[in-house]
Amino acid sequence: MSSTDDRRFEVLRAIVADYVSTQEPVGSKVLVERHNLGVSSATVRNDMAALESEGYIAQPHTSSGRVPTDKGYRLFVDRIADVKPLSPAERRAILEFLENGVDLDDVLRRGVRLLAQLTRQVAVVQYPTLSASSVRHLEVVALTPARLLLVLITDSGRVDQRIVELGDVIDDVDLVRLRTLLGGALEGKRLAAASIAVSELAEETPDDLRDAVIRSATVLVETLVEHPEDRLVLGGTSNLTRNAADFPGISGFPGSLRSVLEALEEQVVVLKLLAATQQAGTVTVQIGEETKVEQMRGTSVISTGYGAAGTVLGGMGVLGPTRMDYPGTIASVAAVAKYIGEVLAER
Repeated sequence: MSSTDDRRFEVLRAIVADYVSTQEPVGSKVLVERHNLGVSSATVRNDMAALESEGYIAQPHTSSGRVPTDKGYRLFVDRIADVKPLSPAERRAILEFLENGVDLDDVLRRGVRLLAQLTRQVAVVQYPTLSASSVRHLEVVALTPARLLLVLITDSGRVDQRIVELGDVIDDVDLVRLRTLLGGALEGKRLAAASIAVSELAEETPDDLRDAVIRSATVLVETLVEHPEDRLVLGGTSNLTRNAADFPGISGFPGSLRSVLEALEEQVVVLKLLAATQQAGTVTVQIGEETKVEQMRGTSVISTGYGAAGTVLGGMGVLGPTRMDYPGTIASVAAVAKYIGEVLAER
């Protein structure tokens, strides 16, 4: 990278910093006054003209300053040398807050709430995908002699409870046999394999337990199937309204605040955006049109995977206007994802 390119990038960095901070177009005079660029106003004006001709900045109004474009934000993000790490006190506070979650649902809700507060953006977390989970334990409890409670626990901490109505009563001895059969077929297996195993279990079951196994297996197979509509937790949606000026599009049209809110309601859209991130420890930044979602024009998505024991369980991240604090948001997303993974690994 030549010295001229380096200098122009410093001008772009200064424009991004000022625009994110003030939401006002940035002029050359302001840049020289606020930033120690080491060059004259004339040189800064020439650099801004070059950046504009290359598509990194744009002039929203005649006689106004310049604002970064999606291309400019992309160059800025790609050349972030150092993402400021969170302080030890901040990391301890995050971990302690998440550790106090009573179960998987509570941990994820806490994570979303925390991430929305740290970034002042919309935070989203995907429930652990069942395909990545294994059955840790199955408990079978007799509520009555003819009604059972099945409690399925995965290694990601997900707990599902289902009722099985039996065709006949079952005594304590047969209850133990049933628990042993079902647990042996399920425990330790990935959910897809567990679903197959339990559906085939009736073929190997003694006649006197077959009806109970079939009824239990039917309920379990339904439990093991993915339910995409239940897989997202959102928080901080009201943060979008605080940044309404960043979405100047006509109401209902791509890029407007209304269109972004409608896209958030369509969880499949958000799941698609998170699907780009399936590696824990790697943060992905999608800026503006890079999201490939027409309704999300004018937004950026910063996301990563979270997981435990080397397994990615799902995606999480934040969504907000392209005018955002990228270094700080990247650091927050990475930290919260890391600690959610650690908390789940200990359960």
